[in-house]
Amino acid sequence: MRSQSGPQPPYKGQTAGNTDASVQKIDLPERPNWREKAEELGFTFATMHDQPYWDETSCYAFSLDEVENRIEDPSTALHGMCLEAVDYILGREDLLDQLCIPEAHRDYIADSWQRRDPSLYGRFDLVYDGEGPAKLLEYNADTPTSLYESAAFQWQWFEDQQAAGILNAEDDQFNGIHEAIVDHLHATFAEGTDLHFTAMSGNPEDYATVESLGWAAREAGLGAHYTDLEQIALSDEGQFLDDQDRVIGILFKLYPWEDLLRDDYANHLASSGCQVIEPAWKALLSNKGLLPVLWEMFEGHENLLPAFFASDVDAALSGSGSAARAVQARFERAEAALKTGYVSKPVFSREGASIAIVEGGQQTEVATHSDYDAHPRIIQAYQPLPVMGGFRPVIGSWIVGDTCAGMGIREDQSRITQDLSRFKPHFIRA
Repeated sequence: MRSQSGPQPPYKGQTAGNTDASVQKIDLPERPNWREKAEELGFTFATMHDQPYWDETSCYAFSLDEVENRIEDPSTALHGMCLEAVDYILGREDLLDQLCIPEAHRDYIADSWQRRDPSLYGRFDLVYDGEGPAKLLEYNADTPTSLYESAAFQWQWFEDQQAAGILNAEDDQFNGIHEAIVDHLHATFAEGTDLHFTAMSGNPEDYATVESLGWAAREAGLGAHYTDLEQIALSDEGQFLDDQDRVIGILFKLYPWEDLLRDDYANHLASSGCQVIEPAWKALLSNKGLLPVLWEMFEGHENLLPAFFASDVDAALSGSGSAARAVQARFERAEAALKTGYVSKPVFSREGASIAIVEGGQQTEVATHSDYDAHPRIIQAYQPLPVMGGFRPVIGSWIVGDTCAGMGIREDQSRITQDLSRFKPHFIRA
């Protein structure tokens, strides 16, 4: 990221915080031909549900210091804390129970961690208001989407706006995502290694994610083959086969571990000889039960919000057992924050489904979709998203390997970021 400054073009902005260096939302002219470019590049979901998904009528502007010290470095540190949490969870059967990890596959997960099966990427969702530290909302550690928009299309927006003189030549964007993925794949696999990529058919957003990864794999000197998830078969020898009956040795699957571990195919994972990306140990991190684990391990960390398993809170309030007393002590220290408000989340959830905000003991906002209502829940202290131009932004910071490599921003009018959120580009002005 560059650090020079230059003359600023005129813009209309809304500021989240009160400091000179805080994030701003800025109205900028759209590129006149961006829709044609999107169609040409296969970005077919730029409009979804008859609503704009990609929206460049405005963007977010950050200072270099904000990005480096409040988003990039904390995200890398949070990922390191999550790796420590894997060891911690695997050493406690009670936590595996609370994370709803199927008992039949716990050894498979533990073996994956002991081998340090390689991870490729993940995305933290952060709330950042331009004033205090960014706070972790959740870790999309297994199947994060919005990769194409973050790594490729917003970079093209940035270059086009610079070329048009809308942005300064000295401006920058926090976006080394694609290059980091290429480098990580090149360092992880021998040249010429074949990788398979899969996702459910009929979902353009999922396909864009796996195609972005396949593009990076080919750039890294690897083979990249795509097959629809439904077309994967099992050979008589117990190996996974693609839609052309080729043996799958390494498989990136855009299919969540919580579902895969409950499929019939899960019984063949350990014996198939197939290396899976994201690795099985990511099942422990792509679970919202990670949030209370992190709070137990790193209570008071400036980038975390107080979080608890709902069942632990019930036990603590009833005063049953020594473990409950330990939870009760943490709960009492966080009680003031939780009384102000908390968010109830199922341990498994996608796109904000089945999430509720509770304030003053009453639900004040509930997600539109309730697909995950049956799962056990955690509670997390409520940290309101900043309101900028009538929308509430969430920062997605991308981890590649073990390092933060870039970010993307989604915003929603709702206090719960859901499937109708919009993707917004960003730039850095030093």
